[in-house]
Amino acid sequence: MSEFTVHSGRPDATGLRIAVVAARFNDAIVELLVRGALGELRRHGGADEDVEVVWVPGAFELPVVLQHLAASGRYDALVALGCVVRGATPHFDHVAGQAAAGTAAVARETGVPIAFGVLTTDTWEQAVERSGGKLGNKGAEAALTAVETARLLQAL
Repeated sequence: MSEFTVHSGRPDATGLRIAVVAARFNDAIVELLVRGALGELRRHGGADEDVEVVWVPGAFELPVVLQHLAASGRYDALVALGCVVRGATPHFDHVAGQAAAGTAAVARETGVPIAFGVLTTDTWEQAVERSGGKLGNKGAEAALTAVETARLLQAL
């Protein structure tokens, strides 16, 4: 039986240029996600001078800013962070769906890896649990995903 070639990304942010794009809406939660992402990047060798944080008004605005940053050629990876909590109207579905679809389209079109760390929760409590509570920090997870994907693409 032959040996298969296996490729995977390394969790090493050393020298990677990364932008964290964060939505201000529900900023109490998003600030925790940003702190988690920045801490994870530092833990994995990322230097402060190689990381930028860009704030946008809300999750709906993430794709257009991600597109601009990805097209600039200045970044090895991007991290999209936000928090959309379900309300009494279908607004949640439209915002969350467009943020996710737009982000995925930018990554496909540009080839720049974008980790999607936008929380889409039914309640504020669920958002708290995912921004540093008992379910961890999804911002930190997204940052590590961006790093590993960037390294994987470099290796391929």
